[in-house]
Amino acid sequence: MFKAPYPPYDPTDKNCFSYETVYKRWPIILTGIIDHLHRLNHDCAMEMQQDIADDKRAELDVRVQASKDIIGTISKLKYQMARDHKLELIPSDNEPFVELYNTELAELSQSNKDTWFTAPWLYAECYLYRLLRSWFTTSPSMFWQSFDPFFGQKMDTLKSSGDAIYQLATTLHEVSEEKDTLESDPDKLGVLFKEMVQMCLWGNATDLSLLTNPSHADIQDLQSVGRDAQEKRKDFILRDDQDTVWAHLKTLKGGRVDFALDNAGYELFTDFVFADFLVTYTPYVSRVVFHPKLIPWFVSDVTPPDFRALIESLSDPSFFPPSNRETAEQSKAHVEAMVSRWKRYIDEGKFALSVPADTPLGPRGVTEGDVVKKGGFWTQPYAYWDMKERATELWEELAKESGLVIFKGDLHYRKLTGDVRWPAFTPWETAIGPLAGSFPILSLRTSKADVVAGVNGEVADKLDQEQGNKWRVNGKYALISFCPAKKQT
Repeated sequence: MFKAPYPPYDPTDKNCFSYETVYKRWPIILTGIIDHLHRLNHDCAMEMQQDIADDKRAELDVRVQASKDIIGTISKLKYQMARDHKLELIPSDNEPFVELYNTELAELSQSNKDTWFTAPWLYAECYLYRLLRSWFTTSPSMFWQSFDPFFGQKMDTLKSSGDAIYQLATTLHEVSEEKDTLESDPDKLGVLFKEMVQMCLWGNATDLSLLTNPSHADIQDLQSVGRDAQEKRKDFILRDDQDTVWAHLKTLKGGRVDFALDNAGYELFTDFVFADFLVTYTPYVSRVVFHPKLIPWFVSDVTPPDFRALIESLSDPSFFPPSNRETAEQSKAHVEAMVSRWKRYIDEGKFALSVPADTPLGPRGVTEGDVVKKGGFWTQPYAYWDMKERATELWEELAKESGLVIFKGDLHYRKLTGDVRWPAFTPWETAIGPLAGSFPILSLRTSKADVVAGVNGEVADKLDQEQGNKWRVNGKYALISFCPAKKQT
């Protein structure tokens, strides 16, 4: 296995974002889950006061008692986290990777790095979400076994995104009216491609694991779209490989593009818009494959149910608040036409999940099946430079079939680079280790963690002097990083 020449970020270093994550962000996220479960228990109690069947009442009672156990366990975890207790073994829950996580934890204990503030940040954060999953999936209530504690937040954020969604739907409609012109004007197509890349890039700003209490205004500001907004933001793109990746894309003919997805809701919507543009308006791409997470992950990451929920929500005329609907009737029609096309693409296989669309959370009882082999690697705690050894089938499929793999968001970037202290000027190809050259890689990332690579050293030094590490973690700056595949000999 590849070993980077630099160490991982130290969670005990109060100047690093990892310390703030353990000290502040994670307890807020856990408190949010507890509050959500309390609200659901209240709803159950109100329902039990109604005239309902005995079997339904018994089911609700089991659900409430089971949720109280989960609340107690999460509350205990908050206490232990704040006091830097040891990470506990993940209990056997009939879902993948329990042994994998526990083996890694045992190795960390050998070097006394198995507490909340001493474990490597990347491992500890992945471990946290896998541990949370185990407490729900082992519940005696079937309701909690398939429960995503973040689903409501994801849907609320999507509802708050109506203005941006309507605007992008209208933009895509305007593009459709110029389709004949685009086919004869590759330069104009290239300009639109860059607009789509930036739309997809800044759509990544809505990250619920960072926006622990976002307001409606916060969300709208982050999702501002249009040429004026993009023009203002271009100076904040610290690495910009748009020209290079466009030149690469033009070498494809009816090729396949893969999206390693990040956030559900609005960001997933922008991924669909980008995919729609590639398939509908360019001759270079005929199929897009989307790669979700198999369990609730980093609050807002896409799971198969989230994928289905986006299409269902956009198909529901009453989903967005009335203020949005009343002021955007024409755009509403554009959304309907766009989603109708997406449904057709899904039926035809032009749009596809990497796992069956009806894959349940977990999936329970599956440890070595095709679903896990194709989708499980994304919820392991490892750097992607070990993909060939740790997820051979996934690596081989991408290497043989994909013309471009787009990695969305900050966590994918951290895993691509191993989340280690690379000097910012480190070449991008160096920072992604042995994965470089395996297949064409495009990383679209607004920076929300310390690790940065492929940035001009003088620019990084100036930002460090002016802002400390804030520019690395506040989501204001972005990186468009491309690495081509090695030429076959």
